[in-house]
Amino acid sequence: MAGVVGSGRLVRRVSTRPVIMVGIALVITGVLVIAVGSSAGAALIVFSGLVFVGIGSGLGEVALNIDAAALEKLLKRSVLPTLHGCYSLGTLVGAILGISLTAAQFPVVWHLVLSSIVMAGLGLWAILSIPGGTGASSPDFGSRFGLTTARRKRSVWLQPTVLVLGLVVLAVAFAEGSANDWLPLLMVDGFGLTGAQSSTIFAAFAAVMTIGRFAGQPLIQRLGKSRVLIGSVVLAAIGVVVVSVAATPALTVGGVVLWGLGASLGFPVGISAAGDSSDRPGQRVSAVTTVGYLAFLVGPPVLGFLGERYGLREAILLVAAVLACATLILVTNDTYVSVREKRKARVTR
Repeated sequence: MAGVVGSGRLVRRVSTRPVIMVGIALVITGVLVIAVGSSAGAALIVFSGLVFVGIGSGLGEVALNIDAAALEKLLKRSVLPTLHGCYSLGTLVGAILGISLTAAQFPVVWHLVLSSIVMAGLGLWAILSIPGGTGASSPDFGSRFGLTTARRKRSVWLQPTVLVLGLVVLAVAFAEGSANDWLPLLMVDGFGLTGAQSSTIFAAFAAVMTIGRFAGQPLIQRLGKSRVLIGSVVLAAIGVVVVSVAATPALTVGGVVLWGLGASLGFPVGISAAGDSSDRPGQRVSAVTTVGYLAFLVGPPVLGFLGERYGLREAILLVAAVLACATLILVTNDTYVSVREKRKARVTR
């Protein structure tokens, strides 16, 4: 969370590319430190590595979202869902690879070392491949994308659009984080499934998230960000309720699919909508992203506390309630809808 909070300030000073580079470097360093700690059996060293990974991830992810939102403005089409789809794909591939190497009894230390080498190669290639006009190498990037603070203006946190999108992204991030942390245990404790079955269902959730994000760009082009955002939140809410009340395995899987599809686009589309404005879009993206990661940090522990007291099937209804509130906010407020979408809606009527 420290990396998430500090990333926006760093981007305003040096733009996105250096922040992304530092974030990747910290993550790679953290993974190597974890490898050293694991081989030495030193918990404190492992903890230090996790700190590096956490700070680096926060720094890099916020800067990447800001860069992607700027790229959307240059290309005049949506790319954030695809970017988040790559994140989900990486998570899915990493999980499958980890399970396979564990089954093959491959040493954890060498797994981490090889992973850091792959990350270094991919990270270096990606950074060098970022076009100059959308990164730190563009001299006027900061001023064009609203990252300078020369003029004193009202804080972006007080803008109605940021408040609306922040609350919606918070709700969707809560839904995604809850599934990431609790879905396998929910399948075991709430439905009596085996560990292998619960892992399969979670893998299905991750796969649906990945597919939904890669399908986001054509959906946004066809329906617009506002409709996709509302539909995503509604789908996620329905999916959570179905999982909570499901009486059969088939219904449970159906609910998980809806949950994953809804959660897949809410976060990236919300961030994309935050970057639509000409008034400091970079700071708006940073603010909305920070709120989303706050939900990832705080939401799952709250759900775990309620699950211990009332049961996980009952506790996840809180996720549905938060999503329902987000839906109400979206349908009763159009401050988050871009001027271009409003004009398009008037033309089609």
